[in-house]
Amino acid sequence: MPRLNSVAFRLIAAAVVVSLAGLIAGGLLLSNVFRASVERQLDDRLIADMENLIAAAEPAPNGELVVMNIFADQRYDTAFSGWYWQVTGEGDAGQQLTSRSLWDKTLSAPDSAEGGSLSRGYTTGPEGQQLRYLVRRISFPDMAALANNKEARPRIYQFAVAADRSNSQAEAARFDATLLWALGAMGAFLILATLIQVRVGLSPLRVVRDRLAAIRAGKAQRLTGSFPAEIAPLAEELNALLAHNAEVVQRARTHVGNLAHGLKTPLSVLTNEAVKTSGPLAEAVMKQADVMRRQVDHYLARARAAASAEVLGVRTEAAPVIGDLARTLEKIHGQRGIEIETDIPADLAFRGERQDFEELAGNLIDNACKWARTLVRVSGVVAGGSLVLSVEDDGPGLDEAQIVRVLEKRERLDESVPGSGLGLGIVRDIADLYGGKLALSRSAELGGLTARLELPAA
Repeated sequence: MPRLNSVAFRLIAAAVVVSLAGLIAGGLLLSNVFRASVERQLDDRLIADMENLIAAAEPAPNGELVVMNIFADQRYDTAFSGWYWQVTGEGDAGQQLTSRSLWDKTLSAPDSAEGGSLSRGYTTGPEGQQLRYLVRRISFPDMAALANNKEARPRIYQFAVAADRSNSQAEAARFDATLLWALGAMGAFLILATLIQVRVGLSPLRVVRDRLAAIRAGKAQRLTGSFPAEIAPLAEELNALLAHNAEVVQRARTHVGNLAHGLKTPLSVLTNEAVKTSGPLAEAVMKQADVMRRQVDHYLARARAAASAEVLGVRTEAAPVIGDLARTLEKIHGQRGIEIETDIPADLAFRGERQDFEELAGNLIDNACKWARTLVRVSGVVAGGSLVLSVEDDGPGLDEAQIVRVLEKRERLDESVPGSGLGLGIVRDIADLYGGKLALSRSAELGGLTARLELPAA
């Protein structure tokens, strides 16, 4: 499921809310339209029955009204069937006629409006049924007065027909149930369609994410592939940003190289002049020039690593670098008979610049060769997403206090061994820039020092 703060969740939530609101509104509208249609059909049937009832009513010679039994629908003759008619006289016409279905009951219905128009409404039937009724006032001549040559005043009768609404309500309820199931299925389909639509629509963003991860892991150097029109400008801007980043890093490296050349040349001149001269001043110049050279090497290495640590799309194969370093350092320390064993998987890769990896591994292996008696062992593995490089030697090793002095205080323990004494410090600084770390301990197998370096793996 998408997270609450994701674009996918917002799109799905908006679509679900709009769809449900539309389905609910449509369902209510359809239900009301169907109920009105059912009610209208019932009214049409009652109007037809009332017209038949009025047509069957005839004034008798004695002045009363007679209703001929011409209804074809037998429900008006079945007791309490739910279908009823009633004729009630007004004024002098106090007569009341009812259908057989009313038995000994009467309908309770309001008086009809003047002018013979229909009045309609709801009332309660003899058995507690909810009835729909129609009422109309009709006038008939007074046949008794006419027969006696008297002044004839029309007699007013109120015709009423009523029907039980339970069948109509049951039909509407069945329609509502069917409509509910249909709208529920449609809602589920719309939600599923929305999920598919959002997933398919946002798939280019997942492609961009995966390819950016590949760039960060060193498997690619730019975003490649065909993207939709909305995503293509983003891919182009990201590629432009990557190119600009690489250009800035290259420019920084150039400046660092120029600085190194500009500083090392005067230092070399000072050192050469001091060598030609004897005395305390010359010794002081040589000593300070050596200190300056070591500091320049140290901070130039840091600057170069800092410039390249965040470069995306950089990948360095570990095995070729370690192999080249091992062969070179074996020749350098060949007079002491130092042997370097390597165990580096072919697919092991560092997510960073080759020259930084050479600086890291070279310092560790060179330091091990300086202190080893005969053997240096270099191995590498991937553990927890990190490249772990272990360099062991069979030399005297270091105790805990010496490890603290070397790593934390950056002291040089033995001046008799050639070197600047800053190698491990440089290694730790560069590793920190890449988010890695350096740890020193005693080697369980060789008895000397083990340098364990963790770096981001590609």
